[in-house]
Amino acid sequence: MDAYSGRILAEKDADTAYPMASTTKILTCILALEQGNPDDWVGVSEKAASMPDVQLNMRAGERYRLSDLLYSLMLESHNDSAVAVAEHIGGSVEGFAEKMNRKAREIGCKNVCFVTPNGLDVADADGNEHSASAADMARIMRYCAFQSPCREIFLEITRTASRTIQDESGNRSFYLANHNALLSQCAEVLSGKTGFTGKAGYCYVGAVKKGEKFFIMALLGCGWPPHKTYKWQDVRKLVQYGETNFEYRVIEKTGLDGEPVIAVKDGVEPEVKVRVESGDETSIRILLGKDEDVRVRTKIAGTIQAPVREGTPVGQRDYMIGDVIVASDPVLTTENVEVWDFGYAERIVMKNTILKIMPP
Repeated sequence: MDAYSGRILAEKDADTAYPMASTTKILTCILALEQGNPDDWVGVSEKAASMPDVQLNMRAGERYRLSDLLYSLMLESHNDSAVAVAEHIGGSVEGFAEKMNRKAREIGCKNVCFVTPNGLDVADADGNEHSASAADMARIMRYCAFQSPCREIFLEITRTASRTIQDESGNRSFYLANHNALLSQCAEVLSGKTGFTGKAGYCYVGAVKKGEKFFIMALLGCGWPPHKTYKWQDVRKLVQYGETNFEYRVIEKTGLDGEPVIAVKDGVEPEVKVRVESGDETSIRILLGKDEDVRVRTKIAGTIQAPVREGTPVGQRDYMIGDVIVASDPVLTTENVEVWDFGYAERIVMKNTILKIMPP
């Protein structure tokens, strides 16, 4: 995925929902950052403490800083930390799952079902399995790393190589090491999260910078056991594909041909002029494949009802690659047109009468 436009550059079965294991935790992390206070103390419940490996081995009744639990979540992928965070932010795992699904839909995800904050293989009360599509996981990473108001702290957490945390008492300390192997192998890596369960296989969702290009990769069910290193090979192949086959091009924006007008129903004038409003942006810069071109599609209403005010939206000009809209400008009216009714006619009559009585 091109991180700037959100356009998918290469895909295989991208829209089918699959179990996505601990890549789930990127959404858990960004929700906690946006809706929580990093300095909050988070209590550990019996449920959180009972989570299976991988776990921090917290004990029920202990308390930890929310910020520290997010490092535990993203560096070591601890399942107990994920549940403690979810209960703190959402009141319960179920309440937090509702927040996750709502946020995913806001981001633009289409094929997701978040049931847990940690990605374990479970289903909801209706039998729907915890799952998401690769395209949707890419959309979530794009939001986390490039669009969220908390993107900088998200990147800071996920790029941290190691960290030591303590519980509130200071009696228990834990060393955390980042399991995103690409961080130490590739300086261009911005963020990433690994994942594995028996149903999901090996998964990875990450973001990289290659020169002026920013790419997001999402791999689900990659290198089923025992091939845990296949995901790194596939990431490199995807990044290389994007770097080799796509370049930035500048596309100049254009106005409408001639002096375009649309009909005005019940207006004192039969038509009104329109224009494209591009603001200060006279061009767009877009990542394009070698054989790709941007096409322009303009949609304008055939008729508008009077009265019409200057600046009324009556259409849209889209710049598209295939069926994907990469930029849009509104088409607006350029003048006012009054409605032709009894009140308008009366005003005209009165005006003409006054002119006859008191000529200029």
